[in-house]
Amino acid sequence: MRTKLATLALIPVFFLLVLGLLNLQLIKGDKYRKLSDKNCIRLIPQLGIRGRISDRNNFVIVDSILSYDVMILPREAGDIDQSLLRLSGILNTPVKDLKENFINNMVSASIPAAVAKNIDAKKAIALEELKIDFPGLVIQPNPIRHYRYGKLACHILGYLNEIDRWRLTKLEDYGYKTKDIVGFGGIEEKYDYYLRQEDGGLSVEVDRKGRFVRVLGFRPPKNGKNIQLTIDMGIQKIAEDVLGERKGSVIVMQPDTGAVLAMVSRPNFNPYIFIKRSEYLLSHVFNNPDAPLFNRSISGAYPPGSVFKAIVSSAGLETGKITLRTVSYCPGYLNVGNHRFNCWSTHGQQGIIDAIAHSCDVFFYRAGLSLGPQMIYEYAVKFGLAKPTGIDLPYEVGGFVPHPLWKKIYRFRNWFNGDTVNLSIGQGDLLVTPLQMTRMMAAFANKGKLATPYLVKAVEEKDISAMQQKITNLGLKAATIEYVRQGLREVVSDAHGTGNILGDLPVSVAGKTGTAEVDGKKSHAWFTGFFPYKDPKFVICVFLEYGGHGLESCILTKEIISRMYREGYIER
Repeated sequence: MRTKLATLALIPVFFLLVLGLLNLQLIKGDKYRKLSDKNCIRLIPQLGIRGRISDRNNFVIVDSILSYDVMILPREAGDIDQSLLRLSGILNTPVKDLKENFINNMVSASIPAAVAKNIDAKKAIALEELKIDFPGLVIQPNPIRHYRYGKLACHILGYLNEIDRWRLTKLEDYGYKTKDIVGFGGIEEKYDYYLRQEDGGLSVEVDRKGRFVRVLGFRPPKNGKNIQLTIDMGIQKIAEDVLGERKGSVIVMQPDTGAVLAMVSRPNFNPYIFIKRSEYLLSHVFNNPDAPLFNRSISGAYPPGSVFKAIVSSAGLETGKITLRTVSYCPGYLNVGNHRFNCWSTHGQQGIIDAIAHSCDVFFYRAGLSLGPQMIYEYAVKFGLAKPTGIDLPYEVGGFVPHPLWKKIYRFRNWFNGDTVNLSIGQGDLLVTPLQMTRMMAAFANKGKLATPYLVKAVEEKDISAMQQKITNLGLKAATIEYVRQGLREVVSDAHGTGNILGDLPVSVAGKTGTAEVDGKKSHAWFTGFFPYKDPKFVICVFLEYGGHGLESCILTKEIISRMYREGYIER
């Protein structure tokens, strides 16, 4: 009896519940659905700041400045086309561009989508005043990259751009995702993992009027790590000013440590154009046949010409094929088989030191034939050629040193004495980078050590110089180094030396000129040397692409060293 009474009592209760559900779902369903949509969770991104880049003296080269992005929250915006039309007048931007940005940047209805980026503070304030009558409008502060010195050191620094498919494929396992802004080239790319920030976010609940109700969650953003370079921006500016608009490269390096003080490549570019996304300028950069994005210091491979004679001299002295008593007569040419190989002048009797100073081709033709191509190859590799130097920059090339087996396998031809003669003066198929020649010359400056060049001195104020310095002893005899050094000094100090234009500088310089012939084009011009001679603090390489005679590089070298002296970079 009691069970029946309980059942009868529950029937009306269930009946009322069913009526209530019907009322909610069918009669008032639309009303509550709209209220629910308005009473939602809003995700507000919190952006971190990319790490700063400074020079060796802690002068900031690259940092971030505050800009503003205009965003629309799709869930609250209502008529998107009408909203974009209103924005178009204020931003002075065509509606179709705003709409295209909105479509490309929309992820979900609850996440704001950017329709315009990098607007100035004046426009941001004007839009903030409209927010009361503009549902879904969000003005998001956004730190953007600021290259304080414009084009200066651009190939060292690199630039920022939206991640491409190739990089995304490689880096997605490390937290990179579509539309991330990442480094391209230079330090920005090589150290992107340290420099990049980690964005955070704020999850909030808003009511049906869009008013804040409560914070549901917060993940704070993390700023990227700051990086300090070995570069001295004073020396960098001198080198860039002197090189001007000439195609080529200038490198200044510490011979004992490998720390790079300046590295210039021309033509250059302004990294800021990738921030502003100027289509005209971007087209001018990417379609420019002079390749301004190309870093000639580390990625350009060229014949070294007579600069290579320093390596041939070392090989000859080390193996005993050349001694201080070796004398060769230069009549202005040497016949090898049926071919005559000319010298650039008639030098007469030449010993090893004279031959370096006067850059006598005939002396080195004979020295190369005496050594043979395999020995020249081995010493070239010993001095770091045919492989990248290992500098902490992307896209460095290793150049190329030819040898008989390579020619047999890949050219299907035998190696002839004429090939050896060409190789012995830095011509033929031999290719090097300006940085490799800087490193090679540093080995004579520091008396026999091969230093790996590097650019980053500290990360987040932690000095990593000791870890960066990789020094290899070449194992050359002290006499070999000393004799080659004497020859390099006489290049400048001898009245008939090929670099005697540098003889009246207030600091003693040693080095080697080079005029590398190019088929059908003007020769490349080289000078690479070190100073002060007795206690070298600097190694310098000046390379002019299709620059003519090596004298042209000497003229620029003289101006760079003179300015460094006047501005106090060289001890008096």
